[in-house]
Amino acid sequence: MPASNTAPPNPANPANPAATPESGPRLLADHVALDLLNTIERADTTPHDHWQTDADVLAWLKQVALWPGDDRAAPPKGLATAARALREAVRLIVAHKAAGKAGAKPDLAPLNDALAAGGSHLAVNPLPEGGVRIARIHAAANAAQCLVPLAEAAADLLAHGDFRRVRQCESDECTLWFYDRTKSHRRRWCSMALCGNRHKVAAFRKREAAADEGAA
Repeated sequence: MPASNTAPPNPANPANPAATPESGPRLLADHVALDLLNTIERADTTPHDHWQTDADVLAWLKQVALWPGDDRAAPPKGLATAARALREAVRLIVAHKAAGKAGAKPDLAPLNDALAAGGSHLAVNPLPEGGVRIARIHAAANAAQCLVPLAEAAADLLAHGDFRRVRQCESDECTLWFYDRTKSHRRRWCSMALCGNRHKVAAFRKREAAADEGAA
């Protein structure tokens, strides 16, 4: 059997491990509304929901800077249930639009209900160098109000996003969504370090196997 002169791609990247219940959701989508959809993903062959508890949702909202409440506040009761319902509503709309389906329109009512759940107001805050900054303050008295900023991010994607750039990873083993912001608009993978590298490894091994069969 002849030795190959080509080094194989790195089969694993410890800095970007495969999804596990312990690792938490990855932020790879380049749009927070798609990161929302990626809070449920396939780990090996089993779908895994990273939002098991109210605390899980609270931690994620803080991670993406969409938590409207006090940083020291406990999550409101029912936050995970409400967040999962919002995620499913957004998933159905995004999947419909990304597929370019004609005919029946996606149901926008659940998203509109989420948007209407809580009020907000503007506040003027001083800047260190002088002047002021305007900030929008959202109410955060209950689970529905705490999800309004996330619902607004989803609405922004639907209204202003280019759905030719909204895709799912091409790997058969991956369910992650992303917004293609590359200059060439040819992004294929949730992450080159994850599914992109696995694809390279699989292609390399296929070529090696074909070469071995030809040399036999």
